[in-house]
Amino acid sequence: MAIKELKEIKVLEDLIVNQLKSFVRKIDCEAYYPRDFLTALGKFGLLRSQGLPESEILFREVRLVEEIAKVCMTTAFNLWCHLASLTYIRKSDNLFLKNEILPLLENGQLLGGTGLSNPMKYYAGIESLHLKAKRSAGGYNVSGQLPSVSNLGQDHWFGIIASVNEEERIMAFVPCHAKGLKLKEKLEYLGVNGSATYACSFHDVFIPDDWIIAQQADEFVAKIRPVFVLYQIPLGLGVTEASIQSIEKICNKQGGCNQFLSIQPDELLNELKPLREKVYQLSESSDLTKHWKDLLQVRLDVVHLTLKAVQAGMLHHGGAGYIQKSDPSRRLRESYFLANLTPTVKHLEKMIQSFIPVN
Repeated sequence: MAIKELKEIKVLEDLIVNQLKSFVRKIDCEAYYPRDFLTALGKFGLLRSQGLPESEILFREVRLVEEIAKVCMTTAFNLWCHLASLTYIRKSDNLFLKNEILPLLENGQLLGGTGLSNPMKYYAGIESLHLKAKRSAGGYNVSGQLPSVSNLGQDHWFGIIASVNEEERIMAFVPCHAKGLKLKEKLEYLGVNGSATYACSFHDVFIPDDWIIAQQADEFVAKIRPVFVLYQIPLGLGVTEASIQSIEKICNKQGGCNQFLSIQPDELLNELKPLREKVYQLSESSDLTKHWKDLLQVRLDVVHLTLKAVQAGMLHHGGAGYIQKSDPSRRLRESYFLANLTPTVKHLEKMIQSFIPVN
């Protein structure tokens, strides 16, 4: 392992201990948004990409999400949102976004979200696009509503896709303070309420050309969709690992009667290891678009394993887990969020069985 990697691991470990662990319960139970921790990742150089090969960036950021998800999947999900926004700009040809906005997103001065839940369903033939765009002088005017966009705040930016006509769709990066854009916070979820999730209403919002990520969104989505899914997978890896560790810690309680439960940590670990290795291999691929179906399958497999692991964790912990503020119950709620994160389980099953290719 390179010295640089060792330093980055130490930096991340210190940040988790000093700026995240003590806030996990507040994030989970009080909808606290871990802004300081998220911005610190950029401030300490853990998100920089300049001069690095894509495979190194992908592997590093997969590991970031995984390690954070072991402690708090809400925070790891927020990071996923931010990484998705980074991916959009990194792969865009828009020089304003790459030169002016990307450095701020990578150094912690700005945070980003992804408004692509609806577009991803659109491209899978599940929904119509919710946003409409009209060409105007120097840009587009966008109207419509997105029901849920996470990792937002008044000084954040996020990606959108809007339909210009039946043949043309644009992708843009929009600041939350844009005129005509209204945000309404959503806090009624079973879990992951610290994710800064908002309903977004666009009322004739002007999007200048400087904010356009891609004029041809259909082609651009083929480039970013594999990374979008790849970065979700370590959410499940981290929660599964944490569940296994929690089961192992209590194996001798109550006279060791947990040994009679049908699911044991060794079984879970034996399922986790090959999936984790597959994810790491995919992250180091020279062209993720060639592995689209593999990504979908691994994403689905990890969701099912995560659900299995947290269910086992609840059974092993017994009554101690059946407390609202317990770690096992938090992981249970986190896992159900992962199952319903776009692409959802049914969305994944549809794409795998019909195999909608990237190109």
